[in-house]
Amino acid sequence: MSDTQTLIENRPPSVAGLFLDRVAATPDAEAYRYPVVAEAGEGPDDWKSLSWAQAAERVYAIAAGLIELGVQPEQRVALASSTRVEWILADLGILCAGAATTTVYPQTNADESAFILSDSESRVLIAEDAAQLAKAQEKRAELPELTHVVVIDPAGVESDDRVLTLAELERRGAAYLEKHPGLIKERVAAITKDQLATLIYTSGTTGRPKGVRLPHDNWSYMAKAIAGTGLIGFEDVQYLWLPLAHVFGKVLTSGQIEVGHVTAVDGRVDKIIENLPVVRPTYMAAVPRIFEKVYNGVAAKARAGGGAKYKIFQWAAEVSREYAKVTQDNFRRTGSHAAPFGLAAKHKAADALVFAKIREAFGGNLRACISGSAALAPEIGYFFAGAGIHILEGYGLTESSAASFVNPGEAYRTGTVGKPLPGTEVRIADDGEILLRGPGIMQGYHGLPEKTAEVLEADGWFHTGDIGELSADGYLKITDRKKDLIKTSGGKYIAPAEVEGQFKAVCPYVSNILVHGADRNFCTALIALDEPSILEWAKENGLADKPYADVVAAPATVAMVEGYVKQLNEGLQRWQTIKKFRLLPRDLDVEHGEITPSLKLKRPVVEREYKHLIDEMYAGSREA
Repeated sequence: MSDTQTLIENRPPSVAGLFLDRVAATPDAEAYRYPVVAEAGEGPDDWKSLSWAQAAERVYAIAAGLIELGVQPEQRVALASSTRVEWILADLGILCAGAATTTVYPQTNADESAFILSDSESRVLIAEDAAQLAKAQEKRAELPELTHVVVIDPAGVESDDRVLTLAELERRGAAYLEKHPGLIKERVAAITKDQLATLIYTSGTTGRPKGVRLPHDNWSYMAKAIAGTGLIGFEDVQYLWLPLAHVFGKVLTSGQIEVGHVTAVDGRVDKIIENLPVVRPTYMAAVPRIFEKVYNGVAAKARAGGGAKYKIFQWAAEVSREYAKVTQDNFRRTGSHAAPFGLAAKHKAADALVFAKIREAFGGNLRACISGSAALAPEIGYFFAGAGIHILEGYGLTESSAASFVNPGEAYRTGTVGKPLPGTEVRIADDGEILLRGPGIMQGYHGLPEKTAEVLEADGWFHTGDIGELSADGYLKITDRKKDLIKTSGGKYIAPAEVEGQFKAVCPYVSNILVHGADRNFCTALIALDEPSILEWAKENGLADKPYADVVAAPATVAMVEGYVKQLNEGLQRWQTIKKFRLLPRDLDVEHGEITPSLKLKRPVVEREYKHLIDEMYAGSREA
């Protein structure tokens, strides 16, 4: 039996237990870094640290405070907050109390927040600020189970018997621990592997979200399996900004506890570029949209520098992609990342001119990025690979605790999601659907046995709803969502995500694209442009100082995008080509419900919202 198998098979029942072990092993090592936000005009944020022992002191106080409020094992405590160090401390406090965390995105509106709190029967809500508190207070009559709200940032909040600050909860917990010093160890020792740890509500494209029941064993397995991949070590520095209400962000906290490295936590997406040179991470996880934005930003900056600079960038981008493809192929065949002399020389020149600056923008220490939640366009993946930003694509779902597959370090292959984590089984059904089985799979949907039975077989195989193919040596490639495959009226199947990804690699101005064509005789597209990039383009093309909506409506903009659509179509099969498109008057966003908080497209919502534009594109055509 390998060391990794031994680790996994001998895992403790809970991450709460792993946390206690980590604190005992390295109490003085740095655990978390977090920004203390500077007042407006007072310079950059000041970053502070917590050692594992300091983090534990706060975690145990939160756990004891919840117990003092009457929270019992497996009862739910909801967390409605953006990504910040207090989210992690509160989550660990909930787990160490033996309770279960219900995660709520801070962007969730009052109606859906109330549904999640009610459906989960959450007893306590830990809310980030007055705005999150207000949602619960607005729906108070619908939440009879909710006994207390704890507020992290108390500005503008009036305390009462049922509303207290996180600082007050910690004070009460610390006092309670003085009277019951063995309380936390007793609660953690009593946790069983099948006990509920987390309820994460999937942001469904239609209807109410479903609560995914993830027991303590899921996270303990994930922690050990991630450590077993060898991708991260004690000396690493992780930059964590992903939403912790999402399973992708949450799983990163489990792996870190097992390995013991430091994590810098700041969920402000608009601060990523500013934070990277400060944090200087060795690894970070992101969703494809972030890499697309960085790529588009670099391309736009080069274009703004004049024709010569842009030509150099275009040349370097081609060199980068060719270098990545050749070296990955060589590694697959020979175990060496060698490149032919001529290509290596061009790559060295491109590195000095372009790539070194990109790596420095990421902080200069980045070994690898983990990309998940949606498909990364291969051409963007190859660009970064050749530039020395190694993007290890992974795959998983909320129902599989996020990390089912990941690319294996040096042997990563762009365009695949790598190999299964140790302990996870995979098979491809006759219709191409990916099935998973293993210790990371959920118990089921909360209170929905019929929905659970639809996706979870009695022998443990989980139906992912994704279509994929496995290589002979075990690398998985996702081709599309089963339900998102388009069948044209001519009987041809099209994977829209594949076409959309290719367009993102071709057009540096695109933010979101939706390809439509189900039961139609040709494909069309709705395209939303990236506001900063297109406004820069507008300055150089006679549209300076025009608002975004006017720029995207301008004939010059439509003509420019049409050129990129033609370029896309040249590389597609005839039935995949985009015959018509429309530019949207604004970008798609979470607030309008068009993309999920993890930045995935909600196709039915977008198609419903812009039905008039879709109908317009097919008007007059003869549908078969």
